[in-house]
Amino acid sequence: MSLTLHYHPLSSFCWKALVALYENGALFTPNLVNLGDAAQRAALLALWPIGRFPVLRDETRGETVPESSIVIEYLDRHYPGAVALIPEDQELALQTRLRDRFLDLYVHLPMQRIVGDRLRPADTKDPHGVAEARAQLRTSYAILEQQLAHGGWMMGERFSLADCAAAPALFYGNKVEPFGDGHPHLAGYLARLQARPSFARVLGEAEPYFGMFPREG
Repeated sequence: MSLTLHYHPLSSFCWKALVALYENGALFTPNLVNLGDAAQRAALLALWPIGRFPVLRDETRGETVPESSIVIEYLDRHYPGAVALIPEDQELALQTRLRDRFLDLYVHLPMQRIVGDRLRPADTKDPHGVAEARAQLRTSYAILEQQLAHGGWMMGERFSLADCAAAPALFYGNKVEPFGDGHPHLAGYLARLQARPSFARVLGEAEPYFGMFPREG
């Protein structure tokens, strides 16, 4: 099989790439990488020296593709399916990429900062950084609440790159900094994402590993 995705089933950025793969029924081999295993970590570093997930390897084209947004763009360009995740209209494509960046930078990364702090030893906790991350999430939730008042997908009627970005960011974000009662549009959107077959499949495959997710305290 030409495509191999090097990933971990709890990794939120891997979820983003998996949603895109499942949306279009792309044929690929999943390779679960345990970074705690020296040989597996070395193999990943040989592909992508940064050593972060996800990494897509395309043997047919001889390409190694890191970073979730780029993986999705690559799939949309070279292995398109029924769902065009990047709109053909250039202006709409630009707005879709902007929403993708917003979700990654202002929802996904603050969420990861909170989760990462839970893994720190007690004497190296960063309460100020966590407070900043929570404030950023609340600001981002308020912006998204307004943008999602139309009741559709992130960019309207069509599922896109932006929804692939939103699914893991909001799922985990709601775990570490719950939406609360003041964000009905955002909560409804997350429910629609979780019911989408592509994301429901990702969640189902990750469920056996949820016990590894670091809890607060």
